[in-house]
Amino acid sequence: MTQQWARTLGLARATRRSSPSSLSMKYSRWPHEPLSLHLSATGIFQINHAVYSTSACDAFPIAPAHNHSNLNGVRMGFDPYNYTSGHWLRDDKEERASRYIKFDFDILCRKILDLSPKASSIIDCQKIEGGFNRVFVFELDNDTRLVAKLPFALAGPSRLNTSSEIATIKYLQANTTVPIPRIHDWSDDATSINNTIGSEYIIMEHANGVQLHKKWHEMSDKKRVKCIDAIYRNLKEVVDLQFPCFGSLYSIHSPVCPDNRHPLDGDFCIGPHCETRYWNSTASQDLNPNRGPWTNLQQYCDGLVDAGLSRLPTVDLGRRMRPMYHGSVETHKILLAHTRTLLRCMSQDSRIRECATPVLFHPDLHERNIFVSEDGPSVITGIIDWQAASIEPAFWYADDIPDFATENEVCTRAFDVCSQFLIPTLSKPRLVDQNLFRPFRYSYRTWKDGAVALHHDLIDTSRNWESLGFAGRCPYALPPPPELADHQKKYRLFKAAHNLRYDLADLLNTATDGWVPTSDWEAAQTAHHEMFEGMLQAVLTNPDIDDPDEPVKNEETLRSIWPFDI
Repeated sequence: MTQQWARTLGLARATRRSSPSSLSMKYSRWPHEPLSLHLSATGIFQINHAVYSTSACDAFPIAPAHNHSNLNGVRMGFDPYNYTSGHWLRDDKEERASRYIKFDFDILCRKILDLSPKASSIIDCQKIEGGFNRVFVFELDNDTRLVAKLPFALAGPSRLNTSSEIATIKYLQANTTVPIPRIHDWSDDATSINNTIGSEYIIMEHANGVQLHKKWHEMSDKKRVKCIDAIYRNLKEVVDLQFPCFGSLYSIHSPVCPDNRHPLDGDFCIGPHCETRYWNSTASQDLNPNRGPWTNLQQYCDGLVDAGLSRLPTVDLGRRMRPMYHGSVETHKILLAHTRTLLRCMSQDSRIRECATPVLFHPDLHERNIFVSEDGPSVITGIIDWQAASIEPAFWYADDIPDFATENEVCTRAFDVCSQFLIPTLSKPRLVDQNLFRPFRYSYRTWKDGAVALHHDLIDTSRNWESLGFAGRCPYALPPPPELADHQKKYRLFKAAHNLRYDLADLLNTATDGWVPTSDWEAAQTAHHEMFEGMLQAVLTNPDIDDPDEPVKNEETLRSIWPFDI
């Protein structure tokens, strides 16, 4: 940002501190937010929300709100069907609608009791909202707890997701000693005559111990180091598993077509990748889906590019509302064609191939998904939430740094040492120049990020081809100077939009996609509108408006990059 833009944000921070509509710091950011400038300017990448317990009903008017009772008539003060934990400053109605689940909560309660013959009643139930699931924690009168997990529609193909999560857990339980709660019952088919609940679901025992995040801040550095070591001694067993291709795990009895799977030992196979990046198709239905499994890195790279193409609309509506760096549908097609050629060439490089071992790993490793002993928090008692776990090239995980590794230098060092010695397959890509992997990471999401981000990676790769150690000529030729100058102009605006999103999230105490807990919703809306008006006045009165390096020169441009609804 320019100095004027930065001064504006500084003024906004001062205004926020003195404003009666300011929000208090009541909650933490979600566990993983992107650190690279080249991550999405419009949202977070491959991320689950932090969980919040819901004890009061705040029904969204998609379905009527209900206060439910269990079979013994005990009142449960929440709405089981609608999302009630928060709101979004962008597309709030659509976001909450995508998290509505139609099912029969009373039958779910009955199922819980049927699975617990020694229990006669449910004495308590907690509703927990995640990024891709709704979870109910049932406490029974025989001192046991069961967990029911139901997926949101936005999590991807619900049937494959559920089937793959079940297979992943059972595969790990059969081939490792990683502590994962036992599954009592599940269904991957909401329409089955045997599924009276009406939704895909998984019912499992509650993990033993306590969530790590409840213990972490009272632990000494010595205990934290022991805990990190214990975590990675468990995960070493997962990383050491060997797989012949990339994709997601399934049972051979799953709904995956026999012609589209690779057999493993026992009753398991590798089938289509069920992560959302391969299923968020918009309108390009003329493409044959390319979701794996893939037997080599070149095929995997083609899958990433094809996923990007599948998100391009057939009709480019709303073009005038997008920032200038976004690019037309045709621009994205040309860019992705160049990317396919480049990735095919780069995937032949021995350094990249050595960092592309097929690896299964936890998709969302953080303190809330790790359970430890109440008495000895360096003892791992459970690792949960294996939804969307998949077999990826090792370098895909290179920039995934868990929250417990960032507490201080001691924790960071412990993470580095444990990674290097216990899971070298994942550690090795972190020791390689990360610029080698940049073009691989964002090709599937250009329509969300804007064309300029991937274009910048291609330009940088071409410009530094020789210094990166590649032989021969880069398949992507540098654009002519006028086109490069135009790209730099667009890229400055992209950076301004990226910084604006993160600065606003910081000022408003929201997540970067605008998520706010229900208790802060009204204050967040007021503060947000005040922030926009302040920014707009700063743009309109900017004395440096003629500065060629100033990316935001007028109201139209500001509105085009503003990340939330105004």
